[in-house]
Amino acid sequence: MKVLKLLALTLTITINTTVAQEDGAKGTTLTNSTPLVLPQIQVVPIKDTNTARNYELYIELPEDYAKNPTKTYPVLYYTDAVWHREMLSGATEYMLEDVILVGISWQKDVAADLMEQYGEHSSRFTDYSFWKKSNPNHPKLKFGEAENHLAFIRNNVITYVDKNYRTDSNSRSYFGYSLSGAFGAYILLTQPDTFDNYILGSPLSKSIMPYLSEINAKLVATESDKSQTLHANVFMAYGTLEEERDETTEEFKDLLRARTHLKVSMQSKTIEGDHQTAFPRIAIESVAWLSSAMSHIAVADYKPSFREIPQLNNAFVSTVPEEREDGISVGELLVDDNEKNAILKVAQEIFDGKYGNYDALLISHKNKLVFESYYKKGRINLPHGQASAVKGYTSLLVGRAMQLGYLTMEDLDRPLTDFLKDLDPKKFTQGTEKITLHKALTMQGGLTIDREQWKEVENDSVTLKGQGLVQTLLERSEPITSETQTYLYGNFNPMMVMTVIDAVVPGTAEDFIKEEFLDKLGITNYEWSNHASGLPQAGWQAKIMPRDMLKFGHLVENEGKLNGEQFISTAYLKKATSGIVMPAIDWMPKNYCYGYFWYHTPVQVGNKSYDMTLAWGGGGQRVIVVEELDLTMVISGFDREDDKIMKPVFETIVPAFGKN
Repeated sequence: MKVLKLLALTLTITINTTVAQEDGAKGTTLTNSTPLVLPQIQVVPIKDTNTARNYELYIELPEDYAKNPTKTYPVLYYTDAVWHREMLSGATEYMLEDVILVGISWQKDVAADLMEQYGEHSSRFTDYSFWKKSNPNHPKLKFGEAENHLAFIRNNVITYVDKNYRTDSNSRSYFGYSLSGAFGAYILLTQPDTFDNYILGSPLSKSIMPYLSEINAKLVATESDKSQTLHANVFMAYGTLEEERDETTEEFKDLLRARTHLKVSMQSKTIEGDHQTAFPRIAIESVAWLSSAMSHIAVADYKPSFREIPQLNNAFVSTVPEEREDGISVGELLVDDNEKNAILKVAQEIFDGKYGNYDALLISHKNKLVFESYYKKGRINLPHGQASAVKGYTSLLVGRAMQLGYLTMEDLDRPLTDFLKDLDPKKFTQGTEKITLHKALTMQGGLTIDREQWKEVENDSVTLKGQGLVQTLLERSEPITSETQTYLYGNFNPMMVMTVIDAVVPGTAEDFIKEEFLDKLGITNYEWSNHASGLPQAGWQAKIMPRDMLKFGHLVENEGKLNGEQFISTAYLKKATSGIVMPAIDWMPKNYCYGYFWYHTPVQVGNKSYDMTLAWGGGGQRVIVVEELDLTMVISGFDREDDKIMKPVFETIVPAFGKN
């Protein structure tokens, strides 16, 4: 419905603009007219205390502003206010209802000769330009006052708005188009902390890039290693018919990459049309983008790439999660106040980056979601990237196949090749029969593959198709011996397991994953990539929503039961989540053991030790279960450096429930 409303909004504005232009051309004069009064708009005079120039602010408050005296609101500031107010007011009404709009007018007291020659918007050429070079075609105009105008916005406008309205100082956004978009690019480079989100519509012409490059080079040269790292979200869009915009956008991205202490999440788009006709859609799509930067719930059909997802301005934290009719039961975080405050403190520390880069933390107790939080790129209704946590999900698939009778516990010790009837054993390396399903599930298959040789075929979809993957692995491996069958982490073993699943279930493994696993768990919004073999990936490259990750943990917590019925083989699951192998590997904590693609470790609470099992993926995704405490936790992240998130899990979260 909102999409239809926005389409109507776009058409209405376009039609009204066309009619106005036609009437103007005919010299039509409307008589007996009265000015339109918009009671929700407050017009506030404001003076630039540095230059003594006079401006106006057009302030539009949310409908519920007066009804919620304790609520704070994000603010969207926009320049060229007369031109942009109607479009932004209409678009935000449907997609950003809880936002204060602040339009900044052009200078009201410009010289009469400038007003006569250039109109009421003459000051924009002065205020938004960051180059001092005069234009011989416009000798009366003064250029290069962007620094002063930015100071006015920071020192006067934002200060006034924050003082007089209930604003969220951690969520400020900027909208500018054309020259005011270029001004926004200048703000982003020079004072990026002015706003959290930047919407830059068609901002970059080839003529201004040298000025931005010169400004940025000076900033790069003065950046200190000890400088605070600043973050910003940027939406940049321009018309398909605009020349040179692709080139200048890439140049601008290069400028941002050169800034060591400025981390930008940027989405750039081309919108059909030229500089004028692309504007309405750019405005609407940018507001849709902005809504996802301000909310933990993404707007419908918003599916950007990982790099383009804007970071949340504020952490979303709830100790009473909402019911979303997604198969997840919800409750309230019922721990004592000290423990609750400690968990809330952890949530803030996650947002502040103390433990690395994380998107979500969910806690379920006794099969009810009691704590839900999202950070950075995390959204409640967007699938989050999964790396090696997918291995744990693949293990559950084996248990599901076993529960349905396609495999047995005895099959775990059979040679893996027994299940694969399309293979040619004459070409196998020596010792192939030593690779059992058990060995593959514990990363002890024993394959030794020359990496350079494997690069020759790793993307060959003809050679690797179906069981061809295993055939190729067993042909190219060195002999399999007891010495080679030690723990070796990687994706060859999981893909061999997936090949077995594909061979024993009816239909294909892809159908099985969807119909007998994800569908029955109520998981519909996901992505599960395919390997070059055509089989589903078994060790990485999937996307799952955090709430749906919780469902995998609940299967473990409930000993394989789903809604009271056995869904995963109990015997298999017990073995899969036990500590079978003690890997001697540098990056794994010393007290971690490995089961069937699941990790196992003790966790100490006071004088008592509990068994913890977890699926774990690089970047920080984890499904963590402490069965004895009826506790399941989900962590989603994209950290590949710090990854210190387990410290508060062990020291704060688990103990909070261990004392109950």
